[in-house]
Order: sequence, then C-alpha cells, then structure tokens
Amino acid sequence: MNSPFDKLRINDFHVSVLLKEVIENLNVEKGKKYIDATIGGGGHSEEILKLGGIVLGLDVDQDAIDYLKDKLKIKNEKLKIWERLTLVRGNFRDIDKIAHLNNFNKVSGIIFDLGVSSYQLQTAERGFSFQKVGPLDMRMDQELNVKAADLIKILKKGELYELFVKLGEESSAWKFSSSIVRARGIKPIETTQDLARILERSVHRGKSKIHRATKVFQALRIAVNDELNSLKEALPKALDLLEKNGRLLAISFHSLEDRIVKNLFLEFESKGKGKIITKKPIIPSLLEIEKNRRARSAKLRVFERN
Repeated sequence: MNSPFDKLRINDFHVSVLLKEVIENLNVEKGKKYIDATIGGGGHSEEILKLGGIVLGLDVDQDAIDYLKDKLKIKNEKLKIWERLTLVRGNFRDIDKIAHLNNFNKVSGIIFDLGVSSYQLQTAERGFSFQKVGPLDMRMDQELNVKAADLIKILKKGELYELFVKLGEESSAWKFSSSIVRARGIKPIETTQDLARILERSVHRGKSKIHRATKVFQALRIAVNDELNSLKEALPKALDLLEKNGRLLAISFHSLEDRIVKNLFLEFESKGKGKIITKKPIIPSLLEIEKNRRARSAKLRVFERN
C-alpha cells in the first residue's frame, strides 16, 4: 500500500518557519544533544544535524514519523547525518519520560514548532482545513477517540459557544453555535464542507479577510488535541531537561499559544531559572511571509536556562 505522502516532494510535508532564526538562537554545537518536540517534516532538525548536533525528534502524528523514516532512506545518505536522529512517536506533554527513555537526560536546546503541518492542512481526509472537503476529524494523534465531528454532534449550544469563545476568540460564537444546533437537527454535520457552509451562511463576511470558519476550526482542533493543556504541561518539563545555558524555543501561531509561552517564560525568569532572550517575539521577515503565507502569524520566543 502506498504511503499517503508518496506524491510529496521532500520539503512539502511542512515548510519550517523562522528556520534561520531558530538555528541562530539554539547556538548549535557539534556533539551536543537537542530535542525537536514537534518534528513534522524535519526542517529544523535537519539543520541541527548538519551542524553536528544529535537530535531526538518527537511527533504525535504517525504520518510525520512515517514520512521522516522514508526521508531518512533517500536524503543525505552520503552525509550520514540522519544516524544522529532518534525518532519517537509521542505527545510532547510526555517529553520528560520520552527524553529519559532515550538517554536525552540533559540537552542543549529544545524547539517547539506549534503550527499545523502543511501536510495535515493539505490532506483532505485529516479534516483540518475548511478549504478541503473531508471528514470532520482534526486528530493529530489518530488513535484519539474523539473527533471534531463528535464535538459538533454532542455539545450543547452553550458549550459550543464557550468553546468558540475560549479557544477561537470568535466574536460571532453565539450565532455560530445556534446555527450548528439548528442545522444538526435537520441532518448530521459530518464533513468540513458541511460545517464551513453553515458558518458562512450564519454571518456575513463583511470586510474581514479572515474566512468565517477560521476561528471555529481552530477552536475545534485545539479542543480535540487538548493543545493548550499539553503546552502548559510540556514547557516546564522541557526547561528541566536543559543543561546550563541551554535554550528553550517556542514558535506559536495564535494568541492563546503565545500567551502561554510568554507567561511561563516570565514565571521561569521570576523564579530565577534563567532569562528571557527575546523581550519581544521574533517574527518572520516580509520575504519569508511572501514565500510562505502560513508564516505570517508566527512568533518565536527564546528562554535560556541558568
């Protein structure tokens, strides 16, 4: 059976955002250990490996792990850099356990790239994008029991409203939740297109350039994967894995993630665990945004352990 990404070129799985800035801030040294907590297509890890680093790469998505295993077979065989990469499927909320099991007890740097991969967005059957017709799934870990369609089916109007407000910061949350409850009473809402059409009909788009479904899909994805709680759990554990002067990097793509990273870094600093390197987050250049539109909302924050 063919792999779902057989037709992808090597760099199509995911274009790593702020690649140059990440590598510069990691201060990569030959023979030192690093953790890529969201390895995706391996862009950040590849650059670390090229500089002589040793990498533990995690991803909760089995497709990402399978893609990288294929990549190892065909790319940079002569350089043998991939021999210094350990791949593990797992949630970064368990980063401490995974690190210890793989002899990454003290590392020089850890990177969290919190974005959804290009592959996930472009693959209709994964259900992440309202621009693709597919099942309302949105599970990064496909072994999870609850899909986005389940939330749309079982949550009450008030619960949907709270979900869209808290995790999507959606101003039209009440109208959307009302429309969803009304529509599902007529027929099940099972596909990305079903939901997108309901949302589009609920509220006029107006002058906003943002599609009406954007924030609702964000809220559902965050809820299905418990993304914010995972991040809150993972960052303190990651900090404890760093050696002296080791650096913790996080790239966020929306305000909810960025707020968590910012506040935890401030807490770490207030407790004397290290210092914030980026008083203001690093953002992509206009050139990078022009080449990769998905980079436009990215923010990189850096913390250095004492």
